[in-house]
This record gives sequence, structure tokens and C-alpha cells, in this order.
Amino acid sequence: MSDASISADLPPAPIPPVTETTCAAVPLISPERRERRRFLFFSAVVLLTALATAIMADILWAHHLSTARVAMLVLFVPLCAMVAMGFVQACAGFMVLSRGHDSTRITATLPDPVVPDTLPVTAIVMPIYNENVREVYEGLRVIYHSLDRIGAIQRFDFFILSDSNDPNKWIEEEAAWVDLCKQLQGFGRIFYRRRRMPLNRKSGNIADFCRRWGGRYRYMAVLDADSLMAGRTLVNLVALLEANPRVGIIQSAPMLYGAATPFARLMQFASAAYGPIFSAGQHYWQLDEGNYWGHNAIIRLKPFIEHCGLPDLPGAGGASKYMSHDYVEAALMAKFGYEVWLAYDLPGSFEGGPPTLIDHAKRDLRWCRGNLQHAWLLFANGFRPISRLHLGLGVFSYVASPLWLLFLLAGTLHWYQGSRVMVEAASSGYLTKHLGIHLLPLYLFLVMMFLLLLPKFLAALLILNRPDRLRRFGGGPRFLFSVLIEQVFATLLAPIQMLFNTLFVGTVLAGGTVHWTAQNRDVSGVDWREAMLTHLSHILVGAAWCLLALRIDPYFFAWMTPIFAGLILSVPLSILLSHQWFSDLLQRARLLVTPNEAVPSREILEYTARLAAYEEVVPPPPALWAHRGFMQVILDPLVNAVHVALLRQRGKADHEVGDYYRRLVDRVLKEGPAALNKREQMALLLHPGVVADLHARIWLLPDRELAPWWRVAMSQYNLISGRAMHQLQP
Repeated sequence: MSDASISADLPPAPIPPVTETTCAAVPLISPERRERRRFLFFSAVVLLTALATAIMADILWAHHLSTARVAMLVLFVPLCAMVAMGFVQACAGFMVLSRGHDSTRITATLPDPVVPDTLPVTAIVMPIYNENVREVYEGLRVIYHSLDRIGAIQRFDFFILSDSNDPNKWIEEEAAWVDLCKQLQGFGRIFYRRRRMPLNRKSGNIADFCRRWGGRYRYMAVLDADSLMAGRTLVNLVALLEANPRVGIIQSAPMLYGAATPFARLMQFASAAYGPIFSAGQHYWQLDEGNYWGHNAIIRLKPFIEHCGLPDLPGAGGASKYMSHDYVEAALMAKFGYEVWLAYDLPGSFEGGPPTLIDHAKRDLRWCRGNLQHAWLLFANGFRPISRLHLGLGVFSYVASPLWLLFLLAGTLHWYQGSRVMVEAASSGYLTKHLGIHLLPLYLFLVMMFLLLLPKFLAALLILNRPDRLRRFGGGPRFLFSVLIEQVFATLLAPIQMLFNTLFVGTVLAGGTVHWTAQNRDVSGVDWREAMLTHLSHILVGAAWCLLALRIDPYFFAWMTPIFAGLILSVPLSILLSHQWFSDLLQRARLLVTPNEAVPSREILEYTARLAAYEEVVPPPPALWAHRGFMQVILDPLVNAVHVALLRQRGKADHEVGDYYRRLVDRVLKEGPAALNKREQMALLLHPGVVADLHARIWLLPDRELAPWWRVAMSQYNLISGRAMHQLQP
């Protein structure tokens, strides 16, 4: 366990006895109606897939079957099924939202009014790993204020669960925790814990919390480092679990916010414009067997602790650990009789997104490894069919990319072999005889475009029919132009992401190592060197494919132009979508505007204002900034005392300084922190006796015995302290 634990300061959290009979568990939907919904939903998916497959087969079966044709047909079926499922889901969501009333939604059971004082104390947990400390703590501050405004702050405790292995981030987190507690009077309500050994990543972090403190709370709200939730939303989630004792997890539908780059704005617009219709459609067939996305959700702790422990997975050298735990935990919760709901209509839940295409790809690499691991569980004992479907869809969301690539390559081979359908004189297919061989490929193309684009059209139609919501998207003309912009960039980015995911799937299947890294939330942009190194494979594949297509047939080249354009232009696209000036241009033109931007919630306004205030603070010189955490903990007496107090001391040995530590201390005093690598810095910071001794010696030693770095750092520290004292004077 952590050497930075505060468990001794935790007061017992008063919770009423956990029972399943405190309120009537009235089902929102009968089993018969649920099965009828799913029968209609999946029947529509199968019929659409069968129709498109029949047309495709009739095209390919002209004259004879070649290897390329068989491969195209086999690959077409699962790819078309995924497109059809998205189409039917959007149609179901459109029907639900157009009707304006859904008696099966979990929020229909929300008591009116919700009285916070009657609710049990709930833990809000936020696992972090080398995150931007300022953004994390300001987000928590906003949530704290939001709860305080509605008189619910006494019903929530906050836990910052750190696995950071960067010494600077570690110290920054501790210092920021103390500042936050002082400013909010949050001691005894806001807790910080850093684990010494970050076993099993985020799932291990949550499991550690559950083992040590889970018994004190009935519910746990899980946030990501970039999550933001309104106080009323959190209170409503707790009230929903109280009203539904058989519900184990309620997942909110978070909307993206705070986009500062064009790429992030595209994702944010798509989330706001198309997200509601897909979320409502997802709820239509999932109902009480929904999924869990790992954050912005609330969990009933007792069954979670009892049933959702994650076993090891088979792996090289023994066993591997889950990189993506949320789908599995939802499946386990459902396996043991607890419901999992998606509260798709609950407002006030927000999350950030990756700022650039490259950062999005880095995140996808982790998610790819995690989702592919779920293949081991598809046939595990006891899982419900819908849970297996969730796991399978997660696997296929990444496997679809290499399948799409193989389909395109098989099509290229098909044309190369001279089997182009539109020049064949005759056909043995039934449809080609009645519809005409020249028109049949066009019909298939129109069917696929219909399945792909109609969901966005339906989502846009819902917005256009609501003038109040349309104004928040910038008005009719701007909204429609924004939809066009999003569709153009989505078309160009699709082949880039296809090649990325294909590479990721190949890396994982080949046994390559995937490391868990902190998500970049910076908006500094992508330079040409980074873009060229990242997208070189896209350019080479796109250029070679383009030349081959021109050599094969001009018509084939024309059909494939969107694929080639995205791949060849990947570098300028990646750079364009990462820089602030293009985002500012779109914002001034009021394009890609979302309701959260046009009419932001109070929480978003407060969060944005507090971050903007930080930009006025001048950071220390770069040489000091590189080791800012180390500088803080050694020079500042408060930070030093807090750090030593948070270290879990095991006795006399923690205060004895051996030869190894003496050598490190001498080096850091005479040469500065840069003389130590990260591992050596962490070793010093983990030893309470060394940290306390360094603080005393740094202020007592004469300047000639200190490295120049320390003299500059002390001058900077004195300057900042002097300004602070001057501001406190009347």
C-alpha cells in the first residue's frame, strides 16, 4: 500500500444498513417487452445486412468465383452488420427522442423532490496518473462548489487516488491537495493517497480503495482526471441507486467540453450533435443490461466488492492484467443479478477529450489492447448473452479496421485481375438480370451511404425541429455547415484511423508491449517532425495504393479517392487539426459550436475561468520548472512537512540514512536534481528521513557548498514568498 496514505485521518462514514428491501424494486420494463424490443432491433439489423449482402453477392458472383471475390464477400458481412447496427440504433434513438417520453428510462424512478440530507455519504473517487495537476484539482474544486451550492456537500467525500511515478507530479499533487483543503476547509472530506506500487493500473487503484475504505460507503462515484459533474447530477445518481436496490451501476452519458483544438472541436461537435440519438438508441435495446465506461458513473459498492474482482488473464510468462476493466465489471455485475443502466437523459455530466489526432491514436492503442483482452471472456461461464455482445462489440470495434483494410485490398486485387463488374457482358445473378449490371454497384453504394449517413441526418433533424436547441448550435445555416465540415473531416480521418488501428491490432496480436501512459491534454499543437514520424506509414501506403489504382483503372481510382486523400494528406491534416489558430477561426465564425459552448453550465464557466486565471501566473525559469516538484518539497517547509507526514513510516529504519542515500544526497546538493535520474529522485522522496534532512541542510549550508541550481531556486523561492507576504499586508 501507499507510503502516502491518510487512512488514519478517515472518520467512519455513517451509512444506514445495506438492505435490498428498503424500497420496492419495481421493474421498469417487463421481460416480455424487453425481449420484444430486442427481437425487433436485431431482426432489423439482420434484414438490412442480408439485403446488402445479397446485392454484394449478386455483383461478385457474375461468371465465376475468384479468391478475391470470396474474400470480399466474407469480409463484407461483418462490416455491413456493424454499419446496420449503428443505423438501427440511431433509428431507435430518433423514435425515442421524437416521442419525448420514455417510460423505461432509469431516471423515471427519480424521487421528486430529492432531499440530499436523506442520502447516505457517497465516495467520489478520481484515479490519476501523471496528470495535469492544476486541471485535476480545479475540476474537483468546481464539483465541490457545485455540491455545496445545493447543500449536499456533507453527503460526499472526495478521494484523489494517485499512481503517479513522476516525482514532480507527485509533489505537485500533495501540495495542491493541501492548498485545496485549506481553501475549501476540506480536511476530513478531501483525501489524497498515492500507492507505492501501482499494481494493475486503474483497476488496481480502484480495488485498493475498495479494500481499504469501501466498507465505509454504500456507493462510489467514479471520475476520470478530466471529468466534470454538476452537484445535482451526482445527487440524482445517488438517489437513483437508493430508489432501485437491484441496480448495481448507473452510467451517465458524458458530453465533451473544453475543446481548444480543431480536432477536439470536431469530436465535441459530433458528441453534442449525434451523441444523444445514439445513446437513446443504445438504451432502447440494452435497458437494464447496459454497459459501464469506467468513469462518470455511480456504483453500488457491496456487490461490486463481492463480485467484480478481476482474475488474471492468460499471457506470456504467466498472467497478464486487464488494461480495460469496465466492460468486465459490468458483465460481472449483471452475472450476479444486478442491473446496469445508462442514464442517457441525465444532464450535467462532462468529460474532456484528446486534443490531437496523434493523442487520440495513443489513447486508442491502450484501449485496443484492453478490448482485445476481452476475447478471452466471450465464452466465460455465467455471463449473460447481452454481456457477451458488449464484450464482442468492444473487440470488433478494433478488429473492424484490419477487416476493412483487407476488404479494400481484396477489392483492389479483384479489379487488378480484370474482374471489374461494370465491363462484364453478362451475369448469372438474379438481381443483375432485373436491375442491370451497370446500375447494381451504384445501388449497393447508395444503400451503404444511406446506412452511414441517415443517422446523422436524423440527429440533425431533431435539432432543426427544436429552435431553442438549434440556437445553441449557432443557428440553422451555421449548424448545417458545421455538419458538412464534420462529415468532410470524418471522411478524411477514417482511413488514417483504420491504418492506426490495424497497426495496433497487429502489435497486440504479435505480443508487443503496450504501456499505460498519461493522456496528453495539452494544446500546444503538433510539429512537422512529430507528424512525419507518426504518419510516414500512412503516406507511403496511400501513395503506393494511389499509383496502383491509377495503373489498374481510372474508375477504380475515382472510387478510392477519399481513401487515398486521407492517407496522403495525413501530415497536413494532423497539423491543421492540432493548432489553435484554426480553432479560433472556427470559433469566430461560430462553426462547430455546441450547447456547452454557447450556453455553458455554471460548472464549465467556473472551471474555465479558474484555468484562465492560472495563465496569468509567470512560471519559473525552464531549468527550475523541469524539477519544480523536487524544488518544492526540499525548499518549502509546509510541502516538506506534508510530504513526510504522508509517507507511511514503518519504524526506525525509515529515519536511518545508509551509504546509498548519503551518496545521492551529496550529489543532489553539489550538482542539483538533474544529476539524479527519475528512479533516484523517487528513492530519495520515498525516504522520510532523507527528505526532512535535505530540507534542513539546504537552508543551513553556505552557498559555496550548494550547486548553482539550488542558489537560483532559493532566490526564486524567496522572491515568490516575498510577493505573497506583501499581498497579505493590509
